[in-house]
Amino acid sequence: MAVSAAPDQLWDALHLRGDRLAKDTLILRYAPLVKHVAGRLSISLPPVLDMDDLLSSGMLGLIRAVEHFDPKRGVPFEGYASTCIKGAILDQLRTLDLFSRSVRQRAREIERAISSLQVSLGRIPTDAEVAESLGMELGSYRRALSELGPATISLDAALMNDGEGEVVTLLSTLEDTRSPDPVTMAERHGLLAALEDAITKLTDRERLLLSLYYKEELTMREISEVMGVSESRVCQLHTRAVLRLRAQLRLWHRQDD
Repeated sequence: MAVSAAPDQLWDALHLRGDRLAKDTLILRYAPLVKHVAGRLSISLPPVLDMDDLLSSGMLGLIRAVEHFDPKRGVPFEGYASTCIKGAILDQLRTLDLFSRSVRQRAREIERAISSLQVSLGRIPTDAEVAESLGMELGSYRRALSELGPATISLDAALMNDGEGEVVTLLSTLEDTRSPDPVTMAERHGLLAALEDAITKLTDRERLLLSLYYKEELTMREISEVMGVSESRVCQLHTRAVLRLRAQLRLWHRQDD
C-alpha cells in the first residue's frame, strides 16, 4: 500500500487486510489533529502542564480512533478522532487528579439546580436564582462558573451509550451521523430535537459563544475580543450555557423514561 494512497484505499486496506502500513500512514496523516486538539485544550489548563504529555495522551487517542473507526457509518473521521483525542487527554488529566472531586461535584450541583428551577419556574433560571438556590452569593456563583472552565464542562461530555459501545455526546448530536439500529436512530433524533429546543432557550450571546468556540474553533481569548468582554466572563458564559443545555437534556431523559 503506497503512502500516497487515498484515505478510502487506506481504510479498506486496514479493515479488509489488517495492513499495518495503512494504519501507520493514517496515523501520520491525521497526527496534526492531536496538536490542534491539545493546543485548544491547553488554553483552559494550568500552565504547569507539559504540552508533550498532552500530545502523548492525544496520540494514544488518535491510535484508538484509527483502530476503531468504521468509515461505512458515514461519520467524518476528523470529528470522531477529535472526540477520541480529547477524551484520551482528559482521561489522563483525571488520573493526575487535576479535576478534583469537589470541582466535578460542584458542576453536578449547579446542573441539578438549573434543572430543578427550570421545572418550577417554567423557564431557564437567572444566575441570581441559581445562586440563591445553592445558597451562594451571586459573585461566588459566577466565580464558580469560571473555575469549572471548558475543560470540565464541555459539549464533549457523555450523554448516553449508543448501544454499540460508543458514547454519544452533546457535540455529536449536532452532526448528521447515522446508525443501522432503528432504536438508536429514534433515540438520537429525539435527543437532537430536545437539544435544538434547548439551544433556542439560550440567550443570543450564549448561542454566539458556542458557535464561535465549537464551530469556528476560536479560543476563549479570541472570543472575548469578538464579544467585547473579559476572557473570564467568556468562560462563565460558556460554562453556564453548557450546564443549561445539560440540565435541559436531563429533563428530556426523565420524560423519555
